Amino acid sequence: MPVLDEQTIGKVTEIFRNNLVDEVGLTVFTQEFECAFCKEVRELVQQLSAISYIIRFETYDFQKDSEKANEYLIDKIPATILTGKKKYGIRFYGVPAGYEFLAFVDDIVDVSHNASRLSDPIKSRIRAISKPVHIQVFTSPTCPYCYKAVRTAHQFAIENDLIRADMVNAIEFPYLVNKYAITGVPKVVINETQQFAGAISEDQFVDQIMTAIKASAEGIYV
Repeated sequence: MPVLDEQTIGKVTEIFRNNLVDEVGLTVFTQEFECAFCKEVRELVQQLSAISYIIRFETYDFQKDSEKANEYLIDKIPATILTGKKKYGIRFYGVPAGYEFLAFVDDIVDVSHNASRLSDPIKSRIRAISKPVHIQVFTSPTCPYCYKAVRTAHQFAIENDLIRADMVNAIEFPYLVNKYAITGVPKVVINETQQFAGAISEDQFVDQIMTAIKASAEGIYV
């Protein structure tokens, strides 16, 4: 049974037809056993990739293809990564459903253009970052504010290769919810040193990254 309904397919088809330029790769890491949502993610991404010939779909087994998983720094499943003219640090852990599906579609368009939609001042700040940054954005499909947090983090990853940004569906990874004491979404964790809740401005988000980088250098962890 198709994951996407006909109305959604029609809307996405129009978006892709009008906006995709260069090839986009969608790579899914799954595992047939002991992975509650792997099948759903694989079918969703495969169906989405079939909408446009510009989109290339591939899948790997998390265990059997562990070298490939290590190459992309994939540490849990289901996971989906986006690639274009280069490998971007864009990650979706879990089903990109609800508002995160909108983020997924917009990310595909951005990767196809090899560019984010950030303002020039924000791009300058992000490109000036010279230390590795790992952003985890915890979400739920029904959270209207999660879209902005995910999109901001993923656009940062497009602008700077040192940034890896994960959307993490909190419903599918309860052990991480417990680890970071998450009581609401969006919840953002940066470099294990800085946390904040809610959707904030892009400038404020960059400020949080800079604070996290400083804390990492000083060995301060949350």
